[in-house]
Amino acid sequence: MKGTYTRTFITWPYRLTSPLSFTECVNPLSDFLCRTGSSDPYCIVRIDNEAIIRTATIWKTLSPFWGEEYNVHLPPSFHTVSFHVLDEDSLSRDDVIGKVCLLCIKGLDGWMNLTEVDPDEEVQGEIHLQMSVVGDGDIPKILRCQVLEARDLAKKDRNGASDPFVRVRYNGKTQESVIKKSCYPRWNECFEFELDDAPPDTPLSVELWDWDLVSKNDFLGKVLFNINRLQSAQQEEGWFRLVPDKPKHSQHEGTLGSLRLQLRLRDETVLPSGHYHPLTSLLCHCLRLGGKQPCPDLIMLIDETTTAESRQEVASNLVKLYLGQGLAKDFLDVLFKLELDKTSEPNTLFRSNSLASKSMESFLKVAGMQYLHRLLGPLINRIFEEKKYVELDPNKVELKEAGCTGLHRVHTEAEVIQQSTSLLQSYLSELLHAIVQSASYCPVALCQAFQQLYRRVSKRYPEPEYRVKFIAVTSFLCLRFFSPAIMSPKLFHLREKHADARTSRTLLLLAKAIQIIGNLDTLNCCSKEPWMVPLQPVIQLGITQLKDFISKLVSCDNSEDLCLQERMSLQCGSMEKEGFVLLHRTKDKSMLMTSPFKKYYVTLSKDTLSYARTQHSKKTSFISLPRILAVEKVEEKSFGSANVMQIISSQDNGQMETLYLDCKSVNELNQWLSALRKACSHNTDTMSCYHPGIYKGERWSCCHQKEKADPGCDKTKHGVTLQEWSDPLDPDLESQLIYRHLNGVRPAIWYSLEHLFDACALLAITSLSGVKLYFFRKTRFILFLVDPACLEIEYSTSDRSVLILNAPAYLPMVGGWFCVFFQGKIPRDDQARTRG
Repeated sequence: MKGTYTRTFITWPYRLTSPLSFTECVNPLSDFLCRTGSSDPYCIVRIDNEAIIRTATIWKTLSPFWGEEYNVHLPPSFHTVSFHVLDEDSLSRDDVIGKVCLLCIKGLDGWMNLTEVDPDEEVQGEIHLQMSVVGDGDIPKILRCQVLEARDLAKKDRNGASDPFVRVRYNGKTQESVIKKSCYPRWNECFEFELDDAPPDTPLSVELWDWDLVSKNDFLGKVLFNINRLQSAQQEEGWFRLVPDKPKHSQHEGTLGSLRLQLRLRDETVLPSGHYHPLTSLLCHCLRLGGKQPCPDLIMLIDETTTAESRQEVASNLVKLYLGQGLAKDFLDVLFKLELDKTSEPNTLFRSNSLASKSMESFLKVAGMQYLHRLLGPLINRIFEEKKYVELDPNKVELKEAGCTGLHRVHTEAEVIQQSTSLLQSYLSELLHAIVQSASYCPVALCQAFQQLYRRVSKRYPEPEYRVKFIAVTSFLCLRFFSPAIMSPKLFHLREKHADARTSRTLLLLAKAIQIIGNLDTLNCCSKEPWMVPLQPVIQLGITQLKDFISKLVSCDNSEDLCLQERMSLQCGSMEKEGFVLLHRTKDKSMLMTSPFKKYYVTLSKDTLSYARTQHSKKTSFISLPRILAVEKVEEKSFGSANVMQIISSQDNGQMETLYLDCKSVNELNQWLSALRKACSHNTDTMSCYHPGIYKGERWSCCHQKEKADPGCDKTKHGVTLQEWSDPLDPDLESQLIYRHLNGVRPAIWYSLEHLFDACALLAITSLSGVKLYFFRKTRFILFLVDPACLEIEYSTSDRSVLILNAPAYLPMVGGWFCVFFQGKIPRDDQARTRG
């Protein structure tokens, strides 16, 4: 999937990331009908059967649209990504509609049929086995299978556990052993079978089942072994992944509906920072030169060679890289200039999905999200809480929805429209007041970007009758930032859930009004949608207020915004997260029978995790992040909740202490898990295994071991993390992704470079090996256009000064070209020669 994050460290200095991106929606679930003829569907995303994401519930529909996008960083060892669609039921268990399961897929964009969920296919976990063949010569050969333990088995019982028994089959013989109420059983039993009387191709089957007293046993998975290979090796031991049984043909195949997915799996090896320094230096150098660069602009080349499909990702990567280098304003200024040079009609300026538009969108989301939350948060919360019926279009007014005025008299259409107008005027006035007031706390980075945009457009269209300088700013601020956030608050992290139909309509009308104000033109809109006329006085006033706001915004000073600089820090672990969570701390004591959780306000800062009873009270309890040994989930049966996590840390006396957090939802659980795992990504003293249960009744609830110091029955899962908007910048990953893009469009860039350099260079020399040197007037700058196979370039002049360049290992990274500075005068044509 494609979300603050930490990368899984494989072996230093190499780091691996596996992000997977997707958005999803569902078409009509044609054959799945509840008693009311509709459903309340939501989707659960699972990585190897572990729930990672839960989408919002879309109420009373068979054609839900989610439109949600997530970025998830996966461990290299993951196997499956599955999407389960369920129907929410407030009175009983949620009904499973169907699922889509994907195995090692690189990318997908289309509709996938939902398939029936077969319990025999819903397997997970691993089993630890030791197998050997003993006996030789006159002694009969014995196949010995020692079943040691299993971990992370599927939970088949209502108590959140299973009663697993192992069944070992060979040559028609079966042996079994049962462990009750555990998903982490330890058998430590040995099973033996005679080999001499069995056919050579007979497999050994190790099956796991959940024992049930009344109903039939549930299948938990199996492992098959080739005995011929085992006899050659004599012994084999390890953890083996459980696999499902052969899938059965479903009678509902193709009738449960479809799920539309946009999904991409990207596997990237991220090198240490030093490997990307030449590339970032080259990208930054062309901006630092300003308008004095002697060679064609690299940004222009990227703009020309970027396709529509990759433009959004390239823009996001470049924005984050230049933000980290402190050059975001300069980068955007180059794009503004390129866009103005290409645009002849001022009314179409920045209205296309160009690299400039996409880059400015990404910049607003990265640098302005806190500003957006502070600006829109109170109004959005008010609209969600009030849930007023608002409608201005007479063709869409539903009198039943509007309710009664009193004495059971239904509202008239005119009364509904009048009340709706008053409500919208109230909402719009509050929003405009908040926008005007926000000039005092708008981040300096945003002010500087809009200031540069305003000046560029004013210079290009200086005539006073043009309003383009204002529209250029509002086209980004209102049309591409405020309005989308108002229409879809969940996608901008303003709300945890989507709005219902009534609230969605209110938000849509408010977003329309902001779009009209952003266009600075009420006449065209009112002619297209005459039912918006009642809002015209407020909209007209809003246009005046918005112009004043923009004038203040673009006249801000350029002093450093320390808060923003600190938030944009590239140091790992600089992310922050806070909120109320139910919390319990154990200090070497057994669990109480009653619920031990209490509500605390928890704050994750750069160095510590702290908590207090209220948000503004003094933090009295701290956990130093370097002392955290593991951050993991807790079994559902431990506390009766599926959303509990544990933070295991070391104390000064060498003892370990565990802090339990009970979250409201699976999404909140994974957000805290991700934030803490990323904050502790550089901790050296971490645990490799842990107990997913609790120590209660003189034993661990997960594996039933009695020793409290037992090292653990499950391996820690550091790899799965969600990417969030508040993540710190990662310059190494952005550099890797930019290199990946440059490498993909290398032929196009090469073609453009040769033609442009041939046209503007003072001197171009081609050696016998195909190396090109370009000399540019009045500068000590040479650009080499080199084939990556070339290992050495020698440049000499008539005064016998020689410069030998050994092409570095990173040369292929930058598409086969690099630049150097040199001391001395630019030689004439007859004074220079090259040897490759």
